[in-house]
Amino acid sequence: METELKEFSHKRFNPLTGEWVLVSPHRSKRPWQGQQEETNTETRPSHDPSCYLCAGNTRANGEKNPDYKETFVFVNDFSALQENTPSFKVEEGLFKAESESGICKVVCFSPDHSKSLADMQITAIEKVVKLWQQEFRDLGSNPKINYVQIFENKGSIMGCSNPHPHGQIWSQNTLPNEVVKKDNNQKTYFASKGVSLLTDYLNQELRENERIIYQNENFVILIPFWAVWPYETMIIPKTHQVDILSLDSKQTTDFAHAISVITGKYDRLFNTSFPYSSGIHQAPTNGLNNDHWHWHMSFYPPLLRSATVKKFMVGYEMFASPQRDITAESAAAILKDL
Repeated sequence: METELKEFSHKRFNPLTGEWVLVSPHRSKRPWQGQQEETNTETRPSHDPSCYLCAGNTRANGEKNPDYKETFVFVNDFSALQENTPSFKVEEGLFKAESESGICKVVCFSPDHSKSLADMQITAIEKVVKLWQQEFRDLGSNPKINYVQIFENKGSIMGCSNPHPHGQIWSQNTLPNEVVKKDNNQKTYFASKGVSLLTDYLNQELRENERIIYQNENFVILIPFWAVWPYETMIIPKTHQVDILSLDSKQTTDFAHAISVITGKYDRLFNTSFPYSSGIHQAPTNGLNNDHWHWHMSFYPPLLRSATVKKFMVGYEMFASPQRDITAESAAAILKDL
């Protein structure tokens, strides 16, 4: 099986989403004459007077940021979700719509404009994790909020409009598409096996030890067997936990360490500040029994062969199914050695 997976086209199943990804390992040998992205070699200052996220600066809505020294969170000045949206539904034949409300926040990881998570001390990343926990707790306690999505877009190639180290939190009334898939599949597995899906998956990965990049006492970083993006990774807690509020002090430190490790490896992969989108999937805050959930953090980086060659989701990927050339196993070996 190992030889077949390395040499022949095949599909891999994602049990979390119930979807397949096409893997074409033989295509990684083909010559590349596609688009070359520009590499950002700009050296940023620790404080940029024109940056609306830097401490003490004024944002677009006229509010002034405090002179924060660690982390800083505020309601997004241009929120995608509105808290005061009235409740409504539209059902006219095949035209169907309904209201969606929520609260969107911006989380500044550091006052230092020049840094990213890869550059920050583990103690500083711990403070980011604790802020995520605080916001998850506070937003989730709102009866109108049933899901809290924590995420980061890093790099202009990922649509990030400001290089200041920051992420976002979108919380909303209903469960978004990806979460609905993972909720249903984890619930079905837990009801059948009596154990979380990711507990069994992680145990199998630990036994094979082929896609694991790093582990400490409480966390494992691996490239999922079903990964779509070339260097996609997942951080999984070794203990079955439904959300990040379950972390104790030592686990919080180990989680921060894992984030530091993978973001540092990414930056060393192509000797560039590595772009990605990352997000934490965890149990909804809907007050239901969500014991089937096993929270995890995923990183989806677009770079493929170098700092200037990007993986595009086009053609077959848009109209049929996700597809990748480099296998999860070879990508894991590369990242593990860094």
